[in-house]
Parts: sequence; C-alpha cells; structure tokens
Amino acid sequence: MRILVVEDETAIADFLVRGLKAEGHEVRSAADGIEGERLALTGAVDLVVLDRMLPGRDGMEVLATIRRVEPTLPVIMLTARDAVEDRIAGLDSGATDYVTKPFSFEELAARVRAHLRRPTTGAQTELEAAGIRLDLLGRVAERDGHRVRLSEREAALLAHLMRHAGHVCSQAEILSKVWGYEHDPGTNVVQVYVGYLRRRLALPGSPAPIETVRSVGYRLVERP
Repeated sequence: MRILVVEDETAIADFLVRGLKAEGHEVRSAADGIEGERLALTGAVDLVVLDRMLPGRDGMEVLATIRRVEPTLPVIMLTARDAVEDRIAGLDSGATDYVTKPFSFEELAARVRAHLRRPTTGAQTELEAAGIRLDLLGRVAERDGHRVRLSEREAALLAHLMRHAGHVCSQAEILSKVWGYEHDPGTNVVQVYVGYLRRRLALPGSPAPIETVRSVGYRLVERP
C-alpha cells in the first residue's frame, strides 16, 4: 500500500519511513504541511500518517483539506498532546485514528494494517433504525423530519449503534470498532460522544433513543 508520512521531526520521520517500508509498503514523506497536503491530494495515497504540529501549515488545517477532497482517505494523526480534549478534537475533525508520542512502532503498524483492511467500496450508504435514518456518505442523520449534520466520529458511532439496534454495545467494543483501538480503558471519549449524539438527535418532548445500560454500555432502542 502507498503511505504518506507528514512529519517535521527528521528522526521520527526516518523511523516511520524505514519501519513502514520494512512492512512492505511504498512510503513517501513530507516535512511540512504545505508539501504534505499537496502529496495527500494527488490521489496516489492509500493512508496518511500526519503530525499535528507542522511548519508551513498546521496538521489540523491539512486534515480539514484532506477531508473535503478525499473524505474516505484514512488519516492517522500523531501528536505530543495526550489530553482527552486534544484527542477528541483531532478525531472530531476527521482523523481516522489518533496516536500520541512517544509510541511504539508495533502499535502504529497494527493500526495502519487495521485501517488498510477496511473496505472502501461496495459499502452500505444508508442505515435506518429506531426512527433514525443515517446517510453515511453525507453524514446526515434524520429523525422525524429533523436533519442534522454529524462529524465523522459521531456518524461512525451512530452507525455502530444502528447496526446493533436493540443490543447493548459495550464501551470496549465501541472503542475497538469506532475508534480502532482496544486500550486506554479509562478514557471517557465514548461517553462524551454519546452525549453529543443525544443532544443532536433529541426532539421537543422526545429524547434521543440511546439508552445507557449501567456498567455495561449503550443501546439504541425503539421509542413507543
């Protein structure tokens, strides 16, 4: 697969390029946001590893441009910021995954493999459950005529709950399927995003049909 590494720290960039090439990938690199954005938009890239803090153009700006032009291109964001709020900001802006420095190459390589395995064609584009219709491509949810645009991560979370409507989805399952990782059990990112969805999907006199199952997880339910 063709991977682009956008990282201004030479030692980290070389480390990533050598490791990913050893995994059998074709790897290109850029040391600033302007060149990284240009290469990412050529259409000849299967996945981008993108540093958040870059000269020329900030990683978040590059990510926003990629999402407008290549909405399905996997982007793994690297950052030295490990606060939950920073990770939420990165994921909510469209990052496919989020890795904090320092990190092990084995973990990053595993995430790369996981995201490259995900199918990008022939996928279902619309879901309907619990009185909600979700356009996966446009990331638009509709409930009783009320339409709302969702962030990429909100849409992915709602899609997972809709595909398992009526069943309890544990936090560990959601972290694995929606965020793509199975560690950091203390994170409250799932709770935060469920809260986002509840607010967006609530109607006057009719709360969002997302039920909390204490100490277990969350379930999308049909309202009477």
